[in-house]
Amino acid sequence: MADNEDQTMELEVLRSIYEGDECFKELSPTSFQYRIGDHDDPKAFLLEISWPEMYPELPPKISLNAFFNNGIATLVKQNIIAMLQEQVEANLGTAMMYTLFEWAKDNQQQLMENHRPVVNTMTTSTNEDSVPSNIPSSKKKEKKEQLTKSQKKKLADKTDHQGELPRGWNWVDVVKHLSKTGCKDEE
Repeated sequence: MADNEDQTMELEVLRSIYEGDECFKELSPTSFQYRIGDHDDPKAFLLEISWPEMYPELPPKISLNAFFNNGIATLVKQNIIAMLQEQVEANLGTAMMYTLFEWAKDNQQQLMENHRPVVNTMTTSTNEDSVPSNIPSSKKKEKKEQLTKSQKKKLADKTDHQGELPRGWNWVDVVKHLSKTGCKDEE
């Protein structure tokens, strides 16, 4: 019961500290993600930590398997996890989530020093093929304009059941135009 109280208290603390922080995401009451670095930073990574039932007496599970981390080499990921595990062992038995996130932020350069961006194998194979560059450009689909729900409703209210505008829908504009231009016979 004391472990659950510790978890509840740490959960409240994390929510209050990281409220409004776009880098922090609570996946569940026992699983969290924190992005280390900016979106534009090639050395940024997403740290995912989950609590076992007996946390903080047992170490949390650290993962870097998020899609965001696909560009990071496996050896670099293993190195990051190993260095974080050292921090976990030093803080075992205490609430350590904030400590782990902040340590990772402070040591991002050291953690990612051996990082070389991994080139996606899918893009490499298509570039190696002898496909002329003008063919893919002709296959591009034109992007349709996305309407909001309210815009769709207004459009539906203006049209009849067949999707056509009713007769005389633009007569006001025609009358306004004619009143501005006037008649040529008057001159």
